[in-house]
Amino acid sequence: MMLLSRRSQLAIAAVVDIALHARPSPVAAKLLAARHDLPPRHLETMLQALVRVGILKGVRGPRGGYELARERRKITAGDIARAAMQESGDDGIGPAPQSALVDAIVGPEVLRASRAFLTILDEVTVDELCRRAQVLPGLGRDRVTSDFTI
Repeated sequence: MMLLSRRSQLAIAAVVDIALHARPSPVAAKLLAARHDLPPRHLETMLQALVRVGILKGVRGPRGGYELARERRKITAGDIARAAMQESGDDGIGPAPQSALVDAIVGPEVLRASRAFLTILDEVTVDELCRRAQVLPGLGRDRVTSDFTI
């Protein structure tokens, strides 16, 4: 059973991809979508959510795209997952159950487990994920010159 939504997984992958490829110029959403086999419109809403929380920075113009808003060692997988979950909400899954059992017993345990899960993701930085990606053929760049620009 996967605890992290597909949207959250894609958000983490997108941020790592941007961290790996945003030098010397920002990563265009179209290229990012092509690398992850996604429709650009679907990806764009997620990227904008990451901009709103300060994980990414959008760069306008003909050579625009996305780059990290902070150093990659200061962005965690937990930060990204929270941003993706906050943006998606629970829309489309139907009404919340009206159950005393859910409210008193199941809900608090699921909340406790979710907090523990996110605490572990908070220990994983984008920098660490980039380092892992760089050793795999086809995933990383040959060399990374910097990870943050002011």
